[in-house]
Amino acid sequence: MSENFFCNKCGAQNTAGAQFCSRCGAPTNLAPGSPAAAQGPFNPMPSYAVSASSYPPAAQAVGYGGFWIRVLAALIDAVIVRVVAAPVALILGGLGMAGMMTGLPHAGLAILGGGVTIMLVLLGGWLYEALMESSSYQATLGKMILGMKVTDLYGNRISFGRATGRHFAKILSGMVLCIGFIMVGLTQRKQGLHDLLAGTLVRRG
Repeated sequence: MSENFFCNKCGAQNTAGAQFCSRCGAPTNLAPGSPAAAQGPFNPMPSYAVSASSYPPAAQAVGYGGFWIRVLAALIDAVIVRVVAAPVALILGGLGMAGMMTGLPHAGLAILGGGVTIMLVLLGGWLYEALMESSSYQATLGKMILGMKVTDLYGNRISFGRATGRHFAKILSGMVLCIGFIMVGLTQRKQGLHDLLAGTLVRRG
């Protein structure tokens, strides 16, 4: 039976009586003929196989929605809101016009129709944007079509309250020649003034 033994640190084979490993220099502390001298070769790798699923997924590159693509998304959303409000305006406006032509006391419906349409656009625009961006979709239809979503600074879904604050902060972004919107093209993470105030990001990809 060979009196050679294997180093417990690096697995190198050493001759009997060696006090230090011939490969790594670690002290062996083994006497010839000891039980450790007859052990098999050192295997530094675990006996089980590591599956690919054991490793964390690679981080995906995340971009931000720039100025022009967000303008396009806003135009799509504006069309959607107005299409929803249009039937009410047509009904009330049509009744008003009919009242004016027949002399019925419903001529004010024409004016009322325009006012109701404006209110629907304003209130509908707020609810549409705040509800969609705080939902699991995290985006309005315009943003969804163009592959964007609204998150907080850590990539999480925002609340309805924060989405509401972001929506009305756009009033400030529109002041003074729309500088708050122009900031989207100038800031590092493509944040407009309303994004900075609400603590949000528009992510793409």
